[in-house]
Amino acid sequence: MNAPTYAIPGSPAPPPASAPAGAEAPAAPRTVADVLRASQVEAVLEELERDLVGLAPVKQRIRDVAALLVIDKLRLALGLQAQAPSLHMCFTGNPGTGKTTVALRMAQILHRLGYVRKGHLVAVTRDDLVGQYIGHTAPKTREVLQRAMGGVLFIDEAYYLYRPENERDYGQEAIEILLQVMENQRDDLVVILAGYKDRMDTFFKSNPGMSSRIAHHLDFPDYAAVELMAIGDRMLAAMAYRFTSEARAAFDEYLARRMAQPHFANARSVRNALDRARLRQASRLFGDAADPAARERVLDETALTTLGESDIRASRVFAD
Repeated sequence: MNAPTYAIPGSPAPPPASAPAGAEAPAAPRTVADVLRASQVEAVLEELERDLVGLAPVKQRIRDVAALLVIDKLRLALGLQAQAPSLHMCFTGNPGTGKTTVALRMAQILHRLGYVRKGHLVAVTRDDLVGQYIGHTAPKTREVLQRAMGGVLFIDEAYYLYRPENERDYGQEAIEILLQVMENQRDDLVVILAGYKDRMDTFFKSNPGMSSRIAHHLDFPDYAAVELMAIGDRMLAAMAYRFTSEARAAFDEYLARRMAQPHFANARSVRNALDRARLRQASRLFGDAADPAARERVLDETALTTLGESDIRASRVFAD
């Protein structure tokens, strides 16, 4: 099964790097504004700021990377040395904190500023890279790398590549191939490793070669309750739903209870909770077959777009 490849829809493509045959070549950029106009990268940074709640340190680091690449383009235009920086990264944090979303935006920024050719993102796990028998791992890993070239390779739960307790494990072979490509083809591929912080720290201690190739470490903090509520509001608005005031208060209480329970996954848990609330609302509006008259009721826009308090409090989180 092929690992998923993502592209970001809805944003204008950057202008062509070279002028058509017979046309004058564009003037070399001399200012930051020149590069921003030509690349349209600022639109991506604005989308990142607008679409993601919180994560201020993460957003600032992404802006810093974009600034470095903009300045490098100006240096190159003057003939100054501008060696391609190493931009391999490590994203650490709990599930649902926006790591994949930021990786998608990073891929687009790198493409618009000419660091990579395509700007797509290939997301994989250990199963996509490591084989089950001798001679199986190398072709699997190289096939994934080939598809990721020109973009970003996102390896989730990367620490599972290394299993020292299993002498017959082939993860180390995948790591060695990754290390070679990360060093020799870093101007056409950015690798982002992701996972829980404590496990990634252990992974890097056991694999110093990998640690030395990671230039940027970004920690994605858990969301606060007020941020999760804002995320929920955005998700509902995108689906043309809204809370009643009572439902909103109930959902605020739901978040406080759910955050204290095991396996809470930040924005992912918010999305799951809202999906279940929509199911309860649909069941409520669908009515009971024993009451045919209820099914004849006209459902206006308010009824179809409003989640009520009962749709939230029916959750098992309130069972106690």
